[in-house]
Amino acid sequence: MSVSTPSSSTPSSAAPAPRHHGEGAARRTRLSPERESELYTAVLDLVREVGYESLTLDAVAARSRCSKATLYRRWQGKPRLVSAALRHTKPFSLADLDTGSLRGDVHELARRIGDTKKDIDLMRGITHAVHKDPELAEAMRTALIEPELEVMRAMLDRAVARGEVDPGCPAIPFFPHALSGAVFARPMIDQCPADAAYLTRYLDAVVLPALLRS
Repeated sequence: MSVSTPSSSTPSSAAPAPRHHGEGAARRTRLSPERESELYTAVLDLVREVGYESLTLDAVAARSRCSKATLYRRWQGKPRLVSAALRHTKPFSLADLDTGSLRGDVHELARRIGDTKKDIDLMRGITHAVHKDPELAEAMRTALIEPELEVMRAMLDRAVARGEVDPGCPAIPFFPHALSGAVFARPMIDQCPADAAYLTRYLDAVVLPALLRS
């Protein structure tokens, strides 16, 4: 008597296991370095335009053509996203600023800062938020403030070594405060930006006399 057996598939012809939806989604949401850089640029452009408080992930998603779900999965919200964008930002370079004299260095510093309206707008757009968000404050300091402070310290150290500035000059620690004060105060007082010409006049009249030996 013959016994019929059901047809069975051999292991070699077995159908592949179905791909889990989550695995495919994770692969699809991984951003290339180029796309990530584009996203960070879009984030900071929006901060300049509307400020940190008015920035929304919906606006970031629309500007960067990246899904809102991807933004939340990767950065968990606005503070981490903006912090990451700030850390990714390459501050404008002042590393080669060395004209051979303090006056020349200060004038060149004024020219470069006066030409970087985008960085000034970015700092103004985040100023209020940093008082409430320590992570955002640290990212801003790392990306935008500390590089400039290092250049200013080196510039003043060279001036002291050349004998232009007394090493005990009490104005030395206040140079960054005086410069940043002019940058942010002029738009409020005069309703116009602190451009290179204005900063040069200000530094010649107020800051250099306090630093240079008479």
